[in-house]
Amino acid sequence: MTAPGIPNDYVLSTSCFGDRLKTIEDQAFAAVAMGFRAIELGLSESPVPLTGFEDTRRETGVKLAAVVAGCLRPRVERMPCTMLSSPRDEEREQAKLSIRRHIQLAQRLGAPVVVLRGSSVADAKLHSESEDLAQRIAREGVNDEMREAVRGFVGRVQKKGQRQLDHLCRSLHALRQEFPETQLALAPGAHLDDLLSFEGMGWVLDDLAKQGLGYWHDVGKVHLGERIGLASQGNWLDTYAPRMVGIHLQDAAEQESEMPPGLGEVDFKLVAGYLSSGATRVVEINPRHGRAEVLASVQFLHSHGI
Repeated sequence: MTAPGIPNDYVLSTSCFGDRLKTIEDQAFAAVAMGFRAIELGLSESPVPLTGFEDTRRETGVKLAAVVAGCLRPRVERMPCTMLSSPRDEEREQAKLSIRRHIQLAQRLGAPVVVLRGSSVADAKLHSESEDLAQRIAREGVNDEMREAVRGFVGRVQKKGQRQLDHLCRSLHALRQEFPETQLALAPGAHLDDLLSFEGMGWVLDDLAKQGLGYWHDVGKVHLGERIGLASQGNWLDTYAPRMVGIHLQDAAEQESEMPPGLGEVDFKLVAGYLSSGATRVVEINPRHGRAEVLASVQFLHSHGI
């Protein structure tokens, strides 16, 4: 499974390349050389031009499995496309315009899924409190008192964000009506003040159940949330695996995510038990890890039945 050129059934996120490869052609050829037959357009600090992908696809047979919303612009802490829940009409419209561009790109390049990530509560005080709490966790570590504080804070975010969740549902409903042929999938949020917590995710998926909105699991971010007192990996999978269309595969430990699978704390045997045969499995690790770590990740995942 680790020898170059031996095909595997995983998808490689282009976020794994960082700024090492400057064109989509180079990224696609590198992925194929490692045995991947499909890639995902992931987030990057330096997005590459996509004009050469169709020629590369004809040469290599590589497919585009998914597009992550935000991949067309440099990666920042809070992506503009996450404003689908904004209380401001103009910001929601700008966000929908951004998502439309990603959906149209996905359709042009043959990707069946667009992955949407979190959306923060529009409250300056809660945002500041979220950053302070995150800094405390980094400085002091995690104990029972800290976990209780985190759970209480997330509960207040959910209460404050009810109106915004309604905006999010309306925005997603409009996009699904406009582009019914492209699957939209929600991934858990990465920040403490994110509306797509465990409970928020359920409210949105239930509200749009008839619209076919999907769930996209993120192993690393969910594990970090579990460590600080939020819903466990098992809770997320028990509840949302039936609606899962894909998964980002990465490991996590302490306060670090995007680690190569097998180098952190995630129970991948637990994860394997929830994956359907049709779920898209995307290897997504930090670009500071190179080719050897990517190939080792494939071997580890394969050996754990994922």
